[in-house]
Amino acid sequence: MRKIIIPTDFSENANNALRYACQLFKYEKSEIILLHAYADKVYTEESLLSDESMEELKAATRKKTENALNELCSKTYGEFCNPRHSMQPVAAFADLVDQVNTLVNSENADLVIMGTRGLTNDRNLGFGSNTLLVLKYVQCPVLAIPANFKYQEPKKILFPTNFLIPYQKRELKIVGELARDFKSEIHFLYLSKHQPTSARQKDNLEFLKQQFYNIKLEEHRSEELQKDKAIEEFIADNKIDLLVMVNSRHTYLEDMLLTSTIDKVGLHPKVPLLALQNFNRE
Repeated sequence: MRKIIIPTDFSENANNALRYACQLFKYEKSEIILLHAYADKVYTEESLLSDESMEELKAATRKKTENALNELCSKTYGEFCNPRHSMQPVAAFADLVDQVNTLVNSENADLVIMGTRGLTNDRNLGFGSNTLLVLKYVQCPVLAIPANFKYQEPKKILFPTNFLIPYQKRELKIVGELARDFKSEIHFLYLSKHQPTSARQKDNLEFLKQQFYNIKLEEHRSEELQKDKAIEEFIADNKIDLLVMVNSRHTYLEDMLLTSTIDKVGLHPKVPLLALQNFNRE
């Protein structure tokens, strides 16, 4: 059974990510953990309240959150009616990233899915603040769905890589399973003026090929060294359905997410982004 955590702020973007998840895994037995972490909502009112009133607010917010999650579960069941899927609502007085990591560990989750932006939906930003934090710090693959993205099968998968890091089998497994399920192509994109010729690069490429058995693989190189521009141009020119990147030291995605200022993150993906965190989990 696949275990999927879907954080929600009950926005349309979050609901769209939930619908995408239900469609992407419609043939797989899956447990969907629908999470709303509401600590920030309570702390916003903290300075105005006594200790007693604070506890009352926490209880009221929890009740409201539980009702909203149950309603969303019922609506989703009604829309997709998938007997392969079960849904578990979780209302948590906690920080979002901490709670997602707690669930990743306690449930041995396979994947986190959320919208690239949430309730604020600033169209000038590629990622909202919560999504950016989850991409950076959650120790599990994260699939971020752009606002208003309509589901389509991931027939063409783009995997930009410099072939310099050793990959984790568990992290690559989900990519391979998706590609085989949908008979997809995986396109490796290497951004350099030179071919990847070092022994490390050759070994890592060979490892990728071993993990992605029975999948059509293609290798590409671009001399455009502005990473976000090169990736977005490749997506548009080749009608890519899914972008896969690894978030680890010395990777393209780390370079793009390294800035501490959210409006400086240059990547604005038009297709879902699957970020592999490259942690060694059992």
